[in-house]
Amino acid sequence: MSSNDIPRFDVVVVGGGPAGATAAESLARAGHSVALLDKAGRIKPCGGAIPPRLVRDFDIAPDLLVARIASAQMVAPSEKRVPMPIENGYVGMVDREDFDEWLRERAAAAGATRLTGRFTAIERNGSETLVRFRSTGDAKGREGDGDAGGRDKLLSTRLVIGADGARSAVARQAIPGADKIPCVFAYHEIVKARPAAPQADYDPVRCDVYYQGRISPDFYGWVFPHGETASIGTGSAIKGYGLRPAVERLRATAGLSDAQTIRREGAPIPLKPLKRWDNRRDVILAGDAAGVVAPASGEGIYYAMVSARMVADAACAFLATGNVKALSAARKAFMREHGKVFWILGIMQSFWYRSDAQRERFVSICRDKDVQRLTWESYMNKKLTRRDPAAHLKIFFKDLAHLFRLVSP
Repeated sequence: MSSNDIPRFDVVVVGGGPAGATAAESLARAGHSVALLDKAGRIKPCGGAIPPRLVRDFDIAPDLLVARIASAQMVAPSEKRVPMPIENGYVGMVDREDFDEWLRERAAAAGATRLTGRFTAIERNGSETLVRFRSTGDAKGREGDGDAGGRDKLLSTRLVIGADGARSAVARQAIPGADKIPCVFAYHEIVKARPAAPQADYDPVRCDVYYQGRISPDFYGWVFPHGETASIGTGSAIKGYGLRPAVERLRATAGLSDAQTIRREGAPIPLKPLKRWDNRRDVILAGDAAGVVAPASGEGIYYAMVSARMVADAACAFLATGNVKALSAARKAFMREHGKVFWILGIMQSFWYRSDAQRERFVSICRDKDVQRLTWESYMNKKLTRRDPAAHLKIFFKDLAHLFRLVSP
């Protein structure tokens, strides 16, 4: 292929999940030429929870919410159940198959060019940056060859945004240390949950979170309603841990063993932001590729989209000035806004998830009304709530009491 025949874009975004689609939309609205490259038929394994702040900040269509959750139920190793009702708010649930596609279509409506294929390499021809991918096309008429085998194609660009998930192929090629990012491997099953069997411990407006070593020795299990369906899953960082048998046990516990299984999915979830998001030349990362999934909770959609906007801002500055130092502003902005939350959640996970005895105490703490109120306020607003210092002090001393086993769980 002659260099004159290679399509040219200001930015090539690799990965069309919430991070990639959001970055592509933001850059296209800013007037830049953008290619959004995504695999055909990709659905990210995900519980699908999003906070009200995401719905507001990113102007999400209300009909994408397949459920509005009114409470959570924490389940201890002893099977004790602690309800956590949500006051003055909700947890929105989305189906990633529909949610991600809606975001990609919005990016296209803003001016991004959608391409379907698999990223293979970043190449350079002198000062020119090239993205090589295996084009496949799809049935919806988006760009691609349409042939079953596909063929290699090249794109020329000034900047590559890697938004291709945990263990990102873009990151492994361009960012030192990206292959060392710690991950939990998650697996879930989407089941037909409505109407649930009479014996099922299942509520279509309640999220159930299982802190039990038999479900996960170092993470948690979940049953998240999605309207007519539910996501039932778990995760672990322990190599070789049997996630499928664990989900079978979880389904049995929830009374959903006989529910029809619609699909099964698994993927790694990073639990620590990378120390570098850019290569100081022509590549920057966003979303899971940058490691912005909250420890302890595994929440990633909100942080992926926030990071993508920050990356888009940094990209605009880079494209306007040519100064590669502008790219580092994205990570600095993200850590300034959310770094403290990630630090606290990381400590929580390492301490409270390490044994069933600790998990029992963690669930017991969740009975406290101040804990519940501050937890939901922080979740829905995505900030550590600073009001009511007396409640924070009370929670601190309760944590100490559990830490030194001065109280029973």
